[in-house]
Amino acid sequence: MTSTDTELDTLNDLLKKFRFAMVTTRAEDGALHAHPLTVQERESDGDLWFIVGTHASAVEHVRRDPKVGLSFSSDSTWLSLAGHAEVVDDLAKLKELWSTTVEAWFPDGPESPGVTLLKVSALTGEYWGSAGGRLATAIALVTSKVTGERPKGGENEKFDLTD
Repeated sequence: MTSTDTELDTLNDLLKKFRFAMVTTRAEDGALHAHPLTVQERESDGDLWFIVGTHASAVEHVRRDPKVGLSFSSDSTWLSLAGHAEVVDDLAKLKELWSTTVEAWFPDGPESPGVTLLKVSALTGEYWGSAGGRLATAIALVTSKVTGERPKGGENEKFDLTD
């Protein structure tokens, strides 16, 4: 299955709900490591940009193995993506994405040698949604306990963004 406009629209709508991602990389010994990163930009084709320190373990891991997993969570929506990451040394893009929030982590500014970009191109994904948010989920769980019936599932869909 290849990506459709509908899948990209769904992904873009979902990504607007999240500011932070857990980006999972693979270390040299094969161990998986999750890194909390702030999404700096979401491109309409599923690409995500992050600002990271050049000496961060995520950078080291991606340079060795570009396959990454990303997970996002809110009160009623969960998203998991698999993709390809690359370290991008692009001062113009770094300046474009720079903010005072980022400056708290990198006080020497975007021209510091200790800061770079991580770009993740999403390839596949899956999301889950619970209609009505936290309160509706709590009510469904209580109802399930009282009636003995399983709670009704929410939305769940997989997508493939590869061409």
